[in-house]
Amino acid sequence: MSSKLEQLKQFTDVVADTGDIDAIRRFSPQDATTNPSLILKAAQLPQYQPLIQRVISAQSKGPRDAQWLQKTATQLAVEIGAEICKLVPGKVSTEVDARLSFNTEAMIAEGRYIAELYQQKGIAKDRLLIKVASTWEGIQAAAVLEKEGVECNLTLLFSLIQAAACAEAGATLISPFVGRILDWHVARGLTPETANDDPGVQSVIAIYSYYKQHDYKTVVMGASFRNIGEIEALAGCDRLTISPALLTELSENTQALPRQLGPDMNFIPHPKLDITESGFRWALNDDAMATEKLAEGIRAFAADQVKLETLLSEWN
Repeated sequence: MSSKLEQLKQFTDVVADTGDIDAIRRFSPQDATTNPSLILKAAQLPQYQPLIQRVISAQSKGPRDAQWLQKTATQLAVEIGAEICKLVPGKVSTEVDARLSFNTEAMIAEGRYIAELYQQKGIAKDRLLIKVASTWEGIQAAAVLEKEGVECNLTLLFSLIQAAACAEAGATLISPFVGRILDWHVARGLTPETANDDPGVQSVIAIYSYYKQHDYKTVVMGASFRNIGEIEALAGCDRLTISPALLTELSENTQALPRQLGPDMNFIPHPKLDITESGFRWALNDDAMATEKLAEGIRAFAADQVKLETLLSEWN
């Protein structure tokens, strides 16, 4: 029998959750996603040193101030994304600076800038997804970008209210974070007996059901997995973005992998949510896990963005 990875590809688009070109080449995913943490990790790999040097040499020779560093970090993310585009047939996700997560206009401007940089490298908009955090401001930024033909990936998503608002905004894709939801519950004493008891898995199933039930076209891409059991429980989800370590584990396992999700499944009945700003903010505030993990995720990505800029500032 073929590997679980090959079986999974029969009913789910597999996306590589990495900036490591060698890993992407090895697993032949449909798409690839990056974020500040993955770009930081990739920037420290030996094979990326010439690319970093090229990016820095192409920038202005002025002082390496905050503006220079942010621009250079964005250019590096695009350069890595462009290299990834050579290896995947689908889309590459590139994230806006997490420090802009509560500034709609700034996220719109950054999204446009990233798309423009890709176009300058001959990469069309239809190969790109702009990643923005699923704050109210991020969702409104995505709504504007989508109308301009710049497709978006709404990330750091932990709740149904976030997912519903993203769909109403016309987002191309959402990335609900499975493993980080599990982390929050494990820290409070929960130990799921099976993958089906995993609260992160249950969250994605609820979102998937809600989308299919109400005929939303936004793609559901489960993300942030802690083990292959979570992936197996979501086999059949529109897309799954998976780390190289778990892709390896799936590729080395030849047991049967049954499909779990599909458009004809028995949906979990849920009335359509009325999305208003006040309603969104209250529902998110009322969900301690989603509120805490969203804030924590933004802080972590922002911290890695600063580390990346520090690395660039010290480059000779």
